Amino acid sequence: MRQPLKFHTSIGLSALGVGVFLLAWEALARSGIVPSGLLPSPSAVPAAFVAEFRSGTWQAMVMASLSHYLSGLALGTFLGIAFGTAAAMWGVWDAAQAWVVRMLRPIPSIAWIPFAIIWFGVSEAAATFLIALTVFWINYYASYAAVRGVDKDLIELGYAFGQGGLIPRLFKIVLPGALPGILSGVRAGLGQGWMTVVAAELFGIAGLGSRMSDASGLLATNIVVLYMVTIAALYGVCDFLFMQVQQRVLAWQK
Repeated sequence: MRQPLKFHTSIGLSALGVGVFLLAWEALARSGIVPSGLLPSPSAVPAAFVAEFRSGTWQAMVMASLSHYLSGLALGTFLGIAFGTAAAMWGVWDAAQAWVVRMLRPIPSIAWIPFAIIWFGVSEAAATFLIALTVFWINYYASYAAVRGVDKDLIELGYAFGQGGLIPRLFKIVLPGALPGILSGVRAGLGQGWMTVVAAELFGIAGLGSRMSDASGLLATNIVVLYMVTIAALYGVCDFLFMQVQQRVLAWQK
């Protein structure tokens, strides 16, 4: 079993890895082996950011994507947790929807794009729908597994102490016991939601994905990379903030 690294050592090695990666990328871009139009150097990205920021395009695209990302994330997370918890707790409901889930789950979110356009038009609601669909399934299965994994002895103990009713059992026993697994699903949904943002915006909805598509059509690959980095940075911020909340919520476990 490997020995855990100290925090400062881990941070230092991670920074070193990023530095080596960027230097190798810069060297490859400057070597001429790959045309600069196909692979921009990292040093070309800051200039692209300044130009996009000064024009206001970067801010507008970020705000547009954040709008339907957060809406889809909230909707998909809530419904996924609710349906997954319900299926795990009630056998009748689990059996009634089991085959429907098996039929729908393998269908990727992007396959629903034609229906999203038909139902909602080329609008922010269509992007919200696709993002919510992606996040829903992640949270559904995470919540289902987490609730089913709650120690049955705790539930029996709850009955013994008069907590066998639906509401007390759900909020005093099941959800606290399943919370770590549920939050793991929420965290996974944060990243998958951003992946769906790009796919959802490729059919004309304003945002980071549409800007990347427009730039790639003009071979402005430095702008494409800029928005790829932007998505990574936004996900990093979301993940960091969520981890802070998660640590506080699960502080009772320590």
